[in-house]
Amino acid sequence: MRGVRVRSSSLTATLVCVTLLSGHAPAEKIPIGAIFEQGTDEVQAAFKFAMLNHNQKDGKRFELQAFVDVINTADAFKLSRLICSQFSRGVFALLGAVSPDSFDTLHSYSNTFQMPFVTPWFPENVLAPSSGLLDYAISMRPDYHKAIIDVVRHYGWKSVIYMYDSNDGLLRLQSIYQSLRPGGDSLQVAAVKRVHNASEAIDYLHSLEEVSRWSNKYLVLDCPTEMAKEIVVTHVRDITLGKRTYHYLLSGLIMDDRWETEVTEYGAINITGFRIVDNTRQNVRDFLDSWRKVDLGTAARTSRDSISAAAALMHDAVLVLVEAFNKLLRKKPDLFRASQRRGQVFNTTSRGVECSINKGWVTPWEHGDKISRFLRKVELEGLTGDLSFGEDGRRRNYTLHVVEMTVNSAMVKVAEWSDETGLTPVAAKYVRLRTSTDIQKNRTYVVTTIVEEPYIMLRKPEPGEILMGNDRFEGYCKDLADLIANKIGINYELRIVKDGQYGAENPDVEGGWDGMVGELVRREADIAIASMTITSERERVIDFSKPFMSLGISIMIKKPMKQKPGVFSFLNPLSKEIWVCVIFSYVGVSIVLFIVSRFSPYEWRLPQPPFDETAGLAIVGVGTPGGGVAALGIGPP
Repeated sequence: MRGVRVRSSSLTATLVCVTLLSGHAPAEKIPIGAIFEQGTDEVQAAFKFAMLNHNQKDGKRFELQAFVDVINTADAFKLSRLICSQFSRGVFALLGAVSPDSFDTLHSYSNTFQMPFVTPWFPENVLAPSSGLLDYAISMRPDYHKAIIDVVRHYGWKSVIYMYDSNDGLLRLQSIYQSLRPGGDSLQVAAVKRVHNASEAIDYLHSLEEVSRWSNKYLVLDCPTEMAKEIVVTHVRDITLGKRTYHYLLSGLIMDDRWETEVTEYGAINITGFRIVDNTRQNVRDFLDSWRKVDLGTAARTSRDSISAAAALMHDAVLVLVEAFNKLLRKKPDLFRASQRRGQVFNTTSRGVECSINKGWVTPWEHGDKISRFLRKVELEGLTGDLSFGEDGRRRNYTLHVVEMTVNSAMVKVAEWSDETGLTPVAAKYVRLRTSTDIQKNRTYVVTTIVEEPYIMLRKPEPGEILMGNDRFEGYCKDLADLIANKIGINYELRIVKDGQYGAENPDVEGGWDGMVGELVRREADIAIASMTITSERERVIDFSKPFMSLGISIMIKKPMKQKPGVFSFLNPLSKEIWVCVIFSYVGVSIVLFIVSRFSPYEWRLPQPPFDETAGLAIVGVGTPGGGVAALGIGPP
């Protein structure tokens, strides 16, 4: 574990020198402690700038004396020793810009010893003290969970993808879930992904492309500024990822950081985010004018045309602390005199705030409760808007500015969000800078094509004619290219594709594609013009224009004519030849059966033999009782 590196008292000497050179009677000194982590140069510069501005004012009631420590470790034991060192100096309050791991230790000491603690931001896992107890920490950063939900609803997104890089990001997602209306909210978080770097984020986007390439994807990106920049730039430069189907909503206040206008990738994809510093307000413009001129001896002087949200919040933290002390001293001018004796600060009877607990009890800072309560009563205007706080120490009555990234990486305000009124759209003043086309007009574009009649054909020269350049070709695509070039005023050169292919995936070729598509991927050509079929695989790596011609295969049949049925219409189902064959088959079968039957000796015999003798006939009448006559018999004599 690395040790704690501490830089202190340098700002104290600077502030004391400013006071001596001013020629006025020395004002009452109020010591404050400041703890920063490494890599917060701009935040430290904003802190020093605010301190100097206050100490150089005429007629001030008091003068701030700062004890600054810069740490490079999150070790709780070493950080505790540093905090106790600050307490022993007799500081009246603490300011700190530290990581969430270090914040827990600072927050615990602040509440235990009743030491007011003002910080630019609260981590998401801050627990409120027990019921009835005062939280001595004040957070300058406003909450923006509901702002994210309102922006998503404003755009009409039904489903979002949440990508984050830290535990705080997951806790912010939990806060978003808790802010949704149970049972009545149509917004869904379709996927949640934790990424540690831009490469992991791009790999995840590739997996989304494989599942659903053509669907719109709305991403809430919760990560630091530099990581967000790298993700956006890598996404735009990746030819296999779509651009128009993505929309990024950047969580946090990272849009206040510097986004280089010369990086054109920022304006090539949909990006929306939040800002808290309004550069159009007069107090912000005045601050930036002074901010550019002052030299605070830090590495943060690289760009003073703007200020990040973290630095602006630290500047406002000093203003809040100064205003709280002013209000407290106006009400009780002699409040701190009993605690300051012989140039030192005493807490009851001990020098400084003793944080040793060997005695079995702690002695809190005697003025900590009063200072904390007056901090919550502060109301003033700072770089981040109106500054006021609730009983929980968090910002209230604040406004966030919703901005979109436009062409040339310029930001334009599209809405305002307030914790009281919610989202209010504003008329977006898009400023689309006209891009210079002089260099492009002087450039010769390489157009790759393929020989296929009648689109591109090799022209046959006349006798004695020598064809050069684009005159070697003719056809529909050649004429179309000439019209486009004349319309926009550019020069182009037609080239036949080297391998004679349209373009298919080929792992053995550089870039993974051969043919005209491969030349575009490898940037050997700027444009391809040919009778090329638009496929989803090709659209993954190149962009197509609207089709200028559609071709296909059609099958046509004659529409049958309706006829009235005739006498012989029953013959229509079969052709004449079929009917003739049926008749001949019938006749032929009959003849064959007749001939076959003549071969049998029994075919023409009667079933009973004829009588051989002549029989006499006798009819005998017999009378019956009814008077009838009946034949009795017929037989031989």
